[in-house]
Amino acid sequence: MGCSGGRVRFNFGKALSKASVFFTMVLIFTYFFYCLTGLCDSAPRTLYTQRGVDGDYDALDELRPARNRTDSAEAPGMDAPAGRIPVSNTFETKRFPQAIIIGVKKGGTRALLEFLRIHPDVRAVGSEPHFFDRFYDKGLEWYRNLMPRTLDGQITLEKTPSYFVTKEAPGRVCTMNCQTKLIVVVRDPVTRAVSDYTQTLSKNPGLPSFQSLALKNSSTGLIDTTWSAVRIGLYAKHLENWLQHFPLSHFLFVSGERLVSDPAGEMGRVQDFLGLKRVVSDKHFYFNQTKGFPCLKKPEGSSRPRCLGKSKGRPHPQIPSEVLQRLRDFYRPFNQHFYQISGQDFGWD
Repeated sequence: MGCSGGRVRFNFGKALSKASVFFTMVLIFTYFFYCLTGLCDSAPRTLYTQRGVDGDYDALDELRPARNRTDSAEAPGMDAPAGRIPVSNTFETKRFPQAIIIGVKKGGTRALLEFLRIHPDVRAVGSEPHFFDRFYDKGLEWYRNLMPRTLDGQITLEKTPSYFVTKEAPGRVCTMNCQTKLIVVVRDPVTRAVSDYTQTLSKNPGLPSFQSLALKNSSTGLIDTTWSAVRIGLYAKHLENWLQHFPLSHFLFVSGERLVSDPAGEMGRVQDFLGLKRVVSDKHFYFNQTKGFPCLKKPEGSSRPRCLGKSKGRPHPQIPSEVLQRLRDFYRPFNQHFYQISGQDFGWD
């Protein structure tokens, strides 16, 4: 009797095991059937198994709210069925910059960068990478990894003013992407040279006088073009170097003076050039009388307005008027040539 009961329990256990295997096989078959018909694409994916386009995983990607798109529609072929978010829009990734502020030093590039960073569709590197002039040997992948993560439709931007005067920079940028948009912030070259000198003097109080550096010989009044503060202001010569690699249509020339007197107006031109909706406007600026230039109004969630640091707006030293006039006479033909090439008269004369 006991043996018979044992056989019954044993047979029952084998039957139960066979039933489990059968149902497992049915579940596996059903899963593959759904995947083959494409239905399992809509199944939720776990947060920890998704990766970005560049292979890097950022767990915050899934926690960030979807960006409100105000620009053009998705590219053909990227539309998702109703109720689904395209994979291309759910990840941020690092891209080469589509636009670079290439110059000029002490022209207003930092102000332009900070103003642009207000825009929700602009992501920019805070510091100057100096890749195309100092660190090109590190390679393009090193450069790309310096860039901030962006979503589709956002613009990656960087600024390094010394690119404009670096002979090798245009060819190197074109090697990366000959479609790159280039922004040049220019300013009266005489005022720019004095500002440049002022910055250097603050770091090196023992610097010789401005006039001794600007003039080769005080008696002849010849300008020393080997001094970088003077050489940077030869905008036409530097632009000609860039035009060997990029068409003029790829450049936007921003007036450093108008960036102070009418920041919203200049920012409108910049946003148009970058193909952005005009988001940055008058409501974002106020004029700081102490500093002498516009600052950004208090951002939401901040206790105070945003102004450029103490290194901006330094008082200039007194320069003899005859030295400044010699510089103006020297720059005049170069300025006129720059107006002709760029198609804009900046009124520095």
